[in-house]
Amino acid sequence: MLTKKLLFPLISLSIIMSGCASNNTEKGAAIGAVAGAVLGKSTSNHKDKRLVWGAAIGAIAGAAIGNYMDKQEEEFREELSGSGIDVVREGDNIRLVMPSNITFATDQSYISSGFHNTLNDIAKVLNKYEKTLLSIEGHTDSTGASQYNQELSLKRASSVKNYLVQKNIMASRLKVTGYGETMPIADNNSASNRALNRRVEIQIIPNKA
Repeated sequence: MLTKKLLFPLISLSIIMSGCASNNTEKGAAIGAVAGAVLGKSTSNHKDKRLVWGAAIGAIAGAAIGNYMDKQEEEFREELSGSGIDVVREGDNIRLVMPSNITFATDQSYISSGFHNTLNDIAKVLNKYEKTLLSIEGHTDSTGASQYNQELSLKRASSVKNYLVQKNIMASRLKVTGYGETMPIADNNSASNRALNRRVEIQIIPNKA
């Protein structure tokens, strides 16, 4: 629940921005951006000086979300055809699953040079559809120490984030999380299954008005 200190500036800024916007769509986008910033600050560590996730980006009105994400999904499927990246639609969200064998060298967190063109294609679509939040999530198999796997998964997610920022993706849209070995999509009893678990995913989430 928002505290009184946060609720008052949220209401005040919403009123100010709604007065400046020329139509309902613009009002929704302005209020959504402010709400995202204030809510983000209310739940984050105040010692964290990074940009608030979701601040300063436009919002999508409810009726337009499905069409916006449909078009984005279509472009991802076209751009990433044959790349080895899985494009998964989950309700209003899109998930890009990037296996580590095509993104990172074994036990490394720097992006393989051969994957740069594919990330460039991802960035091209993300820059076109700017009203989305991006959760970049790293995963490993269960081989090795769990703490090491946790750190490696976070470093790999951070490498993807840094690359996308270099391609003009607004940093405030991006959030990184390292899950280590805690969220496998297959058991770890075979080499092929462990390969499935070593991955980075980008969750693409519409910023709703």
